[in-house]
Amino acid sequence: MPSRRQIREATIQFLYCSDLEGGAEPSALREPFWEFLTETDRRNLLVATFRTVHHLAHGRKDRLAEFIERSETATAHLSAFPQAEQLKTLLTCLLALESSWSLAFTRLERIPKDGEDADVAEEFKTALAQLFKTEEDLAFNRRQFLKGVEDFPSMKAHLEGVAASIRRLERISDRLRMVEHPEKFPEQADLSKLRQSKSEIIELRTETDQLVDAILLAKAKIDEKLAEIVENYTPERINPVDRAILRLGTYEILFTDIPPKAAINEAIELAKRFGTTDSRRFVNGMLDQVAKSGISVKPEQ
Repeated sequence: MPSRRQIREATIQFLYCSDLEGGAEPSALREPFWEFLTETDRRNLLVATFRTVHHLAHGRKDRLAEFIERSETATAHLSAFPQAEQLKTLLTCLLALESSWSLAFTRLERIPKDGEDADVAEEFKTALAQLFKTEEDLAFNRRQFLKGVEDFPSMKAHLEGVAASIRRLERISDRLRMVEHPEKFPEQADLSKLRQSKSEIIELRTETDQLVDAILLAKAKIDEKLAEIVENYTPERINPVDRAILRLGTYEILFTDIPPKAAINEAIELAKRFGTTDSRRFVNGMLDQVAKSGISVKPEQ
């Protein structure tokens, strides 16, 4: 779960970006903002996802070699039995899909794991998506082939070897497909880090968006309160970073149950991190007056 500080820091950054002169509307800014803010976390998650796939795919190479070898014998038997032409086609399709899987996996292995730019993250994302899509296609075609084998009992003995190899590969795939959606498999200890990382990225955005939306909804009242304190107040006269911090702090003092002292102290910390050398005193003084100036508007219970 993201910390309160992480949520507030992300909120300040969004408010700052959305309030720049000539900037995009908040609704249009949201997607690119989160793409930028979570770029490093998402890249790390993609790398961790591949490493988990790599770990869970241990032994797959030998199983695949076994499947390819047994496919040759199975194909020869199927070729001699015209009624099983569809089954032969499915086996050919499986061989092609296995080749596609191996190519996608090799591509992932060759991507620099310490690359810092956005292109590396995008390459990882694309290659992983291709791998997981191939896994879905393999699962479907494996089911179709194994079901088809049951329709030809006279050939079952000749096809049992390749069918066994397919089932072994599918057991590995069952594990690999869990990596794509680790949150659906809370009992899997191997996926705990992926679940946590993915959850933190989603929760940070959800919590921050909710706070940002609440502040934007109350912005007119927030600025009205600040205007009571500063003579000839207009938002444009205040440094954009300080303005974002003041709006967050004022919102928390007026509209939430957060103790004013705590809201002010946290705003001061934000001013230290994001503001100028004068921001700390300015934010402290302004929010202190906000806290003393009138009745807070607390949320309805």
